[in-house]
Amino acid sequence: MKTIEMREAGGPEVLEIGSRPIPQIQPGEVLIKVIAAGVNGPDLVQRRGHYPAPKGASDLLGLEVSGEIVATADRVTEWAVGDTVCALTNGGGYAEYVAVNATHCLPVPKGVSATDAAGLCETYFTVWSNLFFEHKITPGDLLLVHGGAGGIGSTAVQIGALLGLDVYATCANQDDCNYVNSLGAKRAINFESEDFVEVVRTAGGANLILDIIGGDYVARNIKAASPDARIVQLAFNAGSKMQINLMPIMLKRLIYTGSTLRSRSDGFKAAVAIDLRAQIWPSFAQGQLAAQTHRVFNFENAADAHLMMQQAQHRGKLLLSPCL
Repeated sequence: MKTIEMREAGGPEVLEIGSRPIPQIQPGEVLIKVIAAGVNGPDLVQRRGHYPAPKGASDLLGLEVSGEIVATADRVTEWAVGDTVCALTNGGGYAEYVAVNATHCLPVPKGVSATDAAGLCETYFTVWSNLFFEHKITPGDLLLVHGGAGGIGSTAVQIGALLGLDVYATCANQDDCNYVNSLGAKRAINFESEDFVEVVRTAGGANLILDIIGGDYVARNIKAASPDARIVQLAFNAGSKMQINLMPIMLKRLIYTGSTLRSRSDGFKAAVAIDLRAQIWPSFAQGQLAAQTHRVFNFENAADAHLMMQQAQHRGKLLLSPCL
């Protein structure tokens, strides 16, 4: 089968076409013939050599796919050969075929194409599990989303608006601001010309903050948070080492947390999949949510896709397809 390989750790140019045998599925797994695979931030980090695959996982990049199930192993009862699904993988998505835990698959939502569905699972599992899954959400609370125009950000904006939150989102330019407003944000903040701390504090402070930036945003998020707020850190694009005053966390009774999805247990991911299917997936058919595909690249142009994401030149999701 065709694959996208890393010849070494480095920039986008290290990605090249390769070939491997089709994976052998284990009990509880399905084999998916890939229609498309999503490109995500962790792929770029792994490509640079800083996010190695977990023990037992494929060393190929790719944490989400869509495609057709072409084989099922023992203990699989939910799916059958011929079903079209989207799935969270533990690696291996940059290939024509991938073996996936059957409980991490979801049906392609009504109203979403099989190709576009490839960009749903990584961001929806991540946003839902960190912000909303098993957490009490109060409509009218202020959710601050950093990087609102990207894959994680556009997902968080849509879900937050769906649940009745007042969503504020930071963006790099006016076009991105217009984009996140179209997704349901109450207020887009152009961080080149506005101070998000001032904007959010004027609105009463943020009850929930989703940050992928890190760096000096850590201290600024604490300042922007209202008492009893929750701050969720999902990445550190501007760095993870800084000197900050932690006293406001105590005085405001803040919760500062974060996680990586890939390291969570299979059981946890299965529980998130069940909750997404019940709570969120119907909203696609109702037109309240939409896949946000910026561009689909063929496998041969994977380096271009990584470069586009690295330079933040996209809105929503970038996909790779072996079918183009």
